[in-house]
Amino acid sequence: MNIIIERFNKIKSNIDLQAPKKPVNIIAVSKTFPLKDIQPLVDYGHVHFGENKVQEAISKWSEIKKQKPNLKLHMIGKLQSNKVKDAVKIFDYIHSLDNQKLVDISAKTETNLNKKLQYFIQVNIGNELQKSGIHIDELDAFYNYCTKEIKLSVIGLMVLPPNDKSSKKYFKSLEHLGSSLAIRELSMGMSSDYIDAVNCGSTFVRLGSSIFGNRFK
Repeated sequence: MNIIIERFNKIKSNIDLQAPKKPVNIIAVSKTFPLKDIQPLVDYGHVHFGENKVQEAISKWSEIKKQKPNLKLHMIGKLQSNKVKDAVKIFDYIHSLDNQKLVDISAKTETNLNKKLQYFIQVNIGNELQKSGIHIDELDAFYNYCTKEIKLSVIGLMVLPPNDKSSKKYFKSLEHLGSSLAIRELSMGMSSDYIDAVNCGSTFVRLGSSIFGNRFK
């Protein structure tokens, strides 16, 4: 069996042991990997894949998505407003909704292209100056603006915990925030901490190196 499929199945088994009654979606983060490395997982039937650059996603996924329309592509990186039109064309989920301008442009672009995406609001849960995301005290107002005024389909919250601290307390905080807004989906957990994330209620984990191996830039 292909090594990538073996790794994927081991991860899926680990998740099923932690959350046997709860569906957890594995986003295979395929950024920087060529399609030849990704194809075995596509052929295996996996549907959720993640990229963090719009142009790379277009060049890599445009043709294969035509062949396999069930594939779901997730934008997991920061989205610049001037890239929204291209992003809406190729992606199905955006995990990094983090400012009003992006919301407005996304909604207008959806209308123009007659396509609806699923969105996660990125929460800057550690109040880190170098990171994007909505601060906790602004989250309620931002969520209401997105969903009630602009009518975007916001299905969940996303977090990138601080690198130098235990992720678990931040995962628990996001779980609490999701509950307070009656949001069911949580995008949290990467290769190093996805088990903690699943135990704290994550429904989408973003896994790259644990599936595809070390990433060479």
